[in-house]
Amino acid sequence: MKAVRCAIYTRKSSEEGLEQGFNSLDAQREACAAYILSQASEGWQLIPEDYDDGGLSGGTLERPALQRLLAHVAAGRIDIIVVYKVDRLTRSLLDFAKLVEAFDAAGTSFVSVTQSFNTTTSMGRLTLNMLLSFAQFEREVTAERIRDKIAASKARGMWMGGIPPLGYRPDGRSLAIEEDHAALVRDIFARYLKLTNVRLVADTLARDRLHTPQRVTGKGRRYGGCAFTRGQLYAILRNPIYAGDIAHKGTRYPGNHPAIIERETWEKVQQQLSDNVRGVRQNRQARASLLAGLLFDETGTPLIAVHTNKGRQRYRYYAQRAPNGADHAQSPTSIRLPAREIEQVVIRELTSLIDDPAILMERCCLPVTPDVYARIAGHSMMRQKQMLEWGNAQMRALVTRIVVHPDHIAIEIRAAALADLFGIDGSALMHTIRHNVPARLRRTGMVVRLVQDDGMTASSSLPDPVLIRLLVKAQRWWKELCSGTCDIAALARREQLSPSYITRVVRLAFLAPDIVDAITEGRLRAGVDSKALLATGAVPSDWREQEAKYLPG
Repeated sequence: MKAVRCAIYTRKSSEEGLEQGFNSLDAQREACAAYILSQASEGWQLIPEDYDDGGLSGGTLERPALQRLLAHVAAGRIDIIVVYKVDRLTRSLLDFAKLVEAFDAAGTSFVSVTQSFNTTTSMGRLTLNMLLSFAQFEREVTAERIRDKIAASKARGMWMGGIPPLGYRPDGRSLAIEEDHAALVRDIFARYLKLTNVRLVADTLARDRLHTPQRVTGKGRRYGGCAFTRGQLYAILRNPIYAGDIAHKGTRYPGNHPAIIERETWEKVQQQLSDNVRGVRQNRQARASLLAGLLFDETGTPLIAVHTNKGRQRYRYYAQRAPNGADHAQSPTSIRLPAREIEQVVIRELTSLIDDPAILMERCCLPVTPDVYARIAGHSMMRQKQMLEWGNAQMRALVTRIVVHPDHIAIEIRAAALADLFGIDGSALMHTIRHNVPARLRRTGMVVRLVQDDGMTASSSLPDPVLIRLLVKAQRWWKELCSGTCDIAALARREQLSPSYITRVVRLAFLAPDIVDAITEGRLRAGVDSKALLATGAVPSDWREQEAKYLPG
C-alpha cells in the first residue's frame, strides 16, 4: 500500500494562552493526529514536522509556518494537509482560492477534521466556499464591531491603548501626567512659540542636549534616548491630546485626561504651524519650473524641466531632451542647467531692465512723455517685487524665448507685454526686445554652470543657504571642541554623523575672513559649493591660497 504523507497545520489568532503547557495549538494538533491515525488503513502517515502559527490572524497568508508548508507542498513532500477547521487555513475567500490553486498544482488535498467534505467534487467545493464566505463575513462583522466600539469610546473621551504620548502614562481607560516628561513637552511648545520654526527647535534641543526620554513599551521594548527629529516634533506640536482632547478620524472630543498645554497656547501653535505650511506651498507653486517651455540651446533644441531626488532633497534642472525621446539626455556633452541658477539670472535681468525706464521706453519704441515716464518710474520697484513671486504663466506672457549660447544668454521679451506691465496701451507694439546677458557655460561633471567673465556664478547675487548653515555649524562645533567638554568622537555620536564628516565641517571654521564674507554675500567662484568645500583636502591652510582657489578672479 502506498504511504500517504499527512501534515498538520494549526493556527491561533491571539497570543493569549500560548504560554500554557497545553494550549489551543496542541488541542488542534491532537485532534488532527487522532484523525490521521483513524485513516491508517488507507496508508495515512503523519510526517514529523510541525506547522504552527501562534498569535497570527487568518486574514493574511504572510504566516511563517504556512509559507513553509506551501514550500513543502510545492516540493512534493506532502500529500494531504489536515486542519481542525477550514478557517484555521484562511478566513479570506480570495486567499482560499490561491491556496486551492497551489494545492491542485502540486496534487495535494486537504481535510478538515470537524467539517466533513470532499474537495475533489463540485458539491464539496461549493460547500467549502459557503463555509469560507461565512467565515469572512464573521471576520468583517467582528472588525466593524471593534471599530464602532473604539469610535464610541473615544467620543466619551477614553484612551483606547497604544503607546502613550510623551508626558503621559496609561491610567486605566485614561491617561495620567508623567511630570518629568510633561515639563519637556511644555518646553517644546514654548520654544516653538518663540522660534516659530520646527527645525530651529530641533537645533536648540540638540544644542541643549535634550533628547527623547528612554521609555519601555508594554511588551518590554525599549526606545528613545536619541535626538528629537522634526517629524517627532511636528507630531508633538500637532497632537490635540496635550490640550485635553481625544482625536478620532478628524474629530476631536473632550478627553478624560488632564491637559499638559493650555488650550490657548495650543491653538496659537496650530495657527503658526498652518501659516508656515501655507507659506511654503505658495512659494513652491509660484516658483516651480518658472522657465518651462521658454529655454532653448543655440541649435533651437528645447531645454525641458526635469528633477532628481536625493533623500528628501529635490534638485531641479533644465536639460536637453534625448534624441530617442527620453526625458533628458545623460550624455556628458549635453546641457543640464541648475534651475535655480538660470531662473535667478533671468529674474535679475528682467528687474534690471524695469529699473531703467528711459532705456526701456526707447527699446519698446514708446513715446517719451513726462506722464508716461513718471508712471513707469513710479511702478518699477513694485513690479520688481511682484516678479519675484511670478509663476510660469506670467513669465510666458512677458518672455517669448530664452536661448542659452556658449558665451551669452539671449532673452526675447514682448514689447507689448512690457507696456501692459506699466498700464500703458501697447496693442500696437508687435516687436520683441532682445536682451543679451554675458554668461559663459562651464561644465562641472554632468551639470553646466553659468559663469561671468570674472569667474563668479552668474546667479551668485543670492548666498547659498547650505553653505551658510555649514559655516554656522562649523563655528559652533569648533567652540564646543575648544571648551574641552567633548571630542570629535563624542560629537559624532551625539550628532549621529561620522567623525570624518565632523572633521571636514569643523575645518570650515578656519576659512579666510574674505571667503566667509563672500559666502554670506553670494560672491564665490563658480562651482564652489558645499560638496567642493567638504571634499578631502579641499581647504588649504594658507589664507592666500584659499582666496586664490575660491574667490572670483
